[in-house]
Amino acid sequence: MIACKKIYIKHKEETLVDIGFDIKSSTALVGQSGSGKSLTLKALMNLLPTSLESQLDIQSEFELVRGKSIGFVPQNAFTALSPMSHIKKQWIGDLKNAIELFEMTGLDVALLDRFPSELSGGQLQRVIISMALASKPKLLLLDEPTTALDPQLRDEIIKILIQLQEKIGFLMLFVTHDMGIAKKLCDDIVVLKQGKCIESGDAKSIFERPKDLYTKELIDAGFENREFRK
Repeated sequence: MIACKKIYIKHKEETLVDIGFDIKSSTALVGQSGSGKSLTLKALMNLLPTSLESQLDIQSEFELVRGKSIGFVPQNAFTALSPMSHIKKQWIGDLKNAIELFEMTGLDVALLDRFPSELSGGQLQRVIISMALASKPKLLLLDEPTTALDPQLRDEIIKILIQLQEKIGFLMLFVTHDMGIAKKLCDDIVVLKQGKCIESGDAKSIFERPKDLYTKELIDAGFENREFRK
């Protein structure tokens, strides 16, 4: 577990994020646009712009370093890679590791010799997940990686992530606006609203007994194809 005792982010006089939560085995950070989800991920990766004032109190058994102990899966797989190079040319590390991860994510190793534009959305997302796990991270951060996928592909990616976590073993923080996806993938849910944590707990309890109206609205919205906006 990683204890994020305080993540505080401010821009001039405006407080953007002021939260505390624990990253357990699989935790979802859920909220509508502007709730502070992506800023929280950037804070964990030490990627906040210098224009923002921040205070971080994070307790972890390992140092949080992107590309080493932290793996990151961005929202848009199509912009995560250069369109001008084969997949294997963009792989960092031993290609033997790439082959193993491709097999674990259900990818044909022949795709290593293709350009990103030659892959489908589902294939490309699995490539990005494989790359994020290449350094054998202890924490995997995912920024809405299923948003651009159809429902069938979303379910496949969720199933793959569950299997990878069981096989490899890593903590997972999954950012999403979709409570349904959060429930399928994660054991615990943290609900953000306007930079504040308004509710957190195990997924079953959150769904059965939401304490805040905002949480209930997110659950009731049930949008899978577009983002919920209040």
